[in-house]
Amino acid sequence: MSLNYPALFPSHRSAAVETALATAFTTTPTAITLLTGGLSAATVYKLIVEDRAYVLKLEVTDTGGTTSGSEKAMLAAAAGIAPQVYYRNAQEGIIISEFIENKPIRSIFTGEVLAVKLGAAIKVTHAIPYSTPGNDMKTFIDQLLQDFRQRKVLSGAIPDECLNRYAQVREIYPWGTDHVFSHNDLNPTNILCDGENIRFIDWDASFLNDRYADLAGAANFFVHTPEQEKALLNEYFECATTDYQFARFKVMRQISRIIYSLLMLQLAAQGKPSDYDHDQQMEGVTLKEVGPLLGTGKLSLATYEGQFMYGKALMNEALQQMRAAEFAQYMVQLNSK
Repeated sequence: MSLNYPALFPSHRSAAVETALATAFTTTPTAITLLTGGLSAATVYKLIVEDRAYVLKLEVTDTGGTTSGSEKAMLAAAAGIAPQVYYRNAQEGIIISEFIENKPIRSIFTGEVLAVKLGAAIKVTHAIPYSTPGNDMKTFIDQLLQDFRQRKVLSGAIPDECLNRYAQVREIYPWGTDHVFSHNDLNPTNILCDGENIRFIDWDASFLNDRYADLAGAANFFVHTPEQEKALLNEYFECATTDYQFARFKVMRQISRIIYSLLMLQLAAQGKPSDYDHDQQMEGVTLKEVGPLLGTGKLSLATYEGQFMYGKALMNEALQQMRAAEFAQYMVQLNSK
């Protein structure tokens, strides 16, 4: 089988791609499209073969020629929580999988129904047997904070207070406990819906991690009321949530916001010269303001402005939540264990 679209693929990987296509299919793809979006370093293509769509992913290989994401995508697919895999070559970093014709998940499931669906999907993910350790979350955040301070992207009362409050969380939070196989990046671009089922994609960042990271990460994008929080957690734990579980979830929601804030600000800073004069205004930059702009496309996370505004909004939201009287009670709950 010879490639009809050789220019789409890196020249040094064309032969491996041709072998993959010949192994997975009996006919040549009639269309190949480069897909964009997301923060993964991998390159992703949409294939059309005999009027059916597939996804071909070229992972970034390390110096030894090995990759990690495809192995975990296979495990997730076997559990029914990721698209079906039709071909995998771990050495070449190539995986071909089912293409999900994604429908806006909020138009299919809303409110507590969506929260229950997410809780069930995360529960399936966390039940996947896996024993290889991954990155330490606390160390990862330390590295993000070091980068944030070195770049001097933001300074002033609000960033200082937010990070000082996080320092208190860092000392109390039970890091290193309750580890399960976790996706670790459940943002809307990685959660697909075919109209009936939820599937998670982009498993490159998955590893053993605190179970509350996935719960909090998904909640920060899709769960907005106490009733929805209860629905998510009760479905996940298959029973009424304890005070300790709820406290840990609420604290992790702010940790997750801080992580995404620092990542967004890091991306924004990388797109500008080191001496760039970033706008330090934090007041009024809220998720309530920025969220709709991102939703309508008036702001894009592919741009400096979108990354910078979203990073600010997340930091403001985390700080607002950590200032609340209830948050102090959550900290007491964690400290009592």
